[in-house]
Amino acid sequence: MAIKIYTSFFLLSLVMIYFAYKHYANTQDLLLMGKKTKGRVIKMVVSRSDDGYTYAPVFEYQANGQTKTYKSTVSSSPPAYAEGDIVSLVFDDSDGEVKIISFWGLYRWSVILLMMASPIFILCGSYLLYTKSWI
Repeated sequence: MAIKIYTSFFLLSLVMIYFAYKHYANTQDLLLMGKKTKGRVIKMVVSRSDDGYTYAPVFEYQANGQTKTYKSTVSSSPPAYAEGDIVSLVFDDSDGEVKIISFWGLYRWSVILLMMASPIFILCGSYLLYTKSWI
């Protein structure tokens, strides 16, 4: 029974590693093929949470001669930006994807998935190697 559980979690960690890589590869493609621009924070959207309030910035930027807005999917407390701040953005016209050019703005999901997958992969993989149950 334990072998099945460890094998299942090991496979789950491989799936998470795969999706971490996919997010990383998509980000690299966006950086290579997307258009870079500057965006200005025009307002902060306030959300109530269990710990108080969090703030998500809304950016205004120019794309193909049009003014567009982008609301960040990440909110924080204290706010990461203030109204009027200028931030580097990268976007893709074909699918509407926009990302803030910062470490967390670009690689957030890759890092989170790898942080969750790594200990599971190491522990379950070690157990399976130790028991040689895969032979």
